[in-house]
Amino acid sequence: MGLKCGIIGLPNVGKSTIFNTLTNLEVPSKNFPFCTINPNIGFAPVFDRRLIELKNIVHPRNVLKTFIKIVDIAGLVKGASQGEGLGNNFLSQIREVDSLIHVVRSFENKNIIHVHNKIDPIKDIKVINEELILSDLDICKKNLSSNKPPKGVDQDFFLKEKKVLKKCLFHLKNFFLLRNINFSLEELSYIKKFKFLTLKPTLFLININSCEKSNSSLSEIQDFLKNDNFKMFFPKIIDKNKLKENYLNTNVSEIINSIYQTLNLETFFTVGKNEVRAWPFIKNSKSIEVAKIIHSDFSKGYIRAKVISYLDFIKYKSEQKVKEFGKLRLEGKNYIVKDGDIIHFLFNV
Repeated sequence: MGLKCGIIGLPNVGKSTIFNTLTNLEVPSKNFPFCTINPNIGFAPVFDRRLIELKNIVHPRNVLKTFIKIVDIAGLVKGASQGEGLGNNFLSQIREVDSLIHVVRSFENKNIIHVHNKIDPIKDIKVINEELILSDLDICKKNLSSNKPPKGVDQDFFLKEKKVLKKCLFHLKNFFLLRNINFSLEELSYIKKFKFLTLKPTLFLININSCEKSNSSLSEIQDFLKNDNFKMFFPKIIDKNKLKENYLNTNVSEIINSIYQTLNLETFFTVGKNEVRAWPFIKNSKSIEVAKIIHSDFSKGYIRAKVISYLDFIKYKSEQKVKEFGKLRLEGKNYIVKDGDIIHFLFNV
């Protein structure tokens, strides 16, 4: 689908370590700032118990999970919005992703340097937030400077866009993150093209050692992040070998599934003897839009879809039984696909 999640934070907070854990890669993770310059890209498997249940019923030749594209972006520093630490380059990389994992260091380790020479998670969060806000503020000002619409842009659209930009400007000047402001869907449609950094859904990972679970600063961090997604990450308890054998019930799977949710994704399935496969789709998509995810040509000649809910399939164990009990539905192009739907698309031949 092309949706991407970027990992951000100060240098030396564990971004590349977390990237490696999520994607099973081994990119460099060294004890100096800007070890990562060009973004690393990998894919994190989305762990879904329903695939196992479907496999046990259908016994297919192949089972295919869905994946999330993860981008490991170099550490930001104070002044990044003015170009410090190659900041403009890194901020442009953040602008191209759809959601963020903000990694925050809360562990003490004298052997791993901190850019501020002090472990202060809340201050670190504020530093990153400030740089994102300042970058968005700059974009707001630049796009509000013109009094005439660009060539080809409707005057009415231009005026409505400016109205929303002024609302953004007001909040950014007061150092509010745009993702915590109540925008209507119409307002969001006018500012989507600006790719505001503080509008991107964000998951915070607090990086601490497993022996520091009682760290007194955690409650303060949690209170500070009460309006955002918040998870703790304990690097020492990750067992990659176990992860390969059984991808259920690990904090890695919880993190990946949280990313999936921040991207506003849900899952539908295709089920057959040859293959059981999970497919990601954006929540509230129509069936004709979802058909294109399997193949771009699927919307051509598309007439309807056979749909079975996951729970009905698990209950009756086969498509035939589902049909006998009246639980198989024929849905049209405008059907809003539900999470867990098992779909077989039908076409004119």
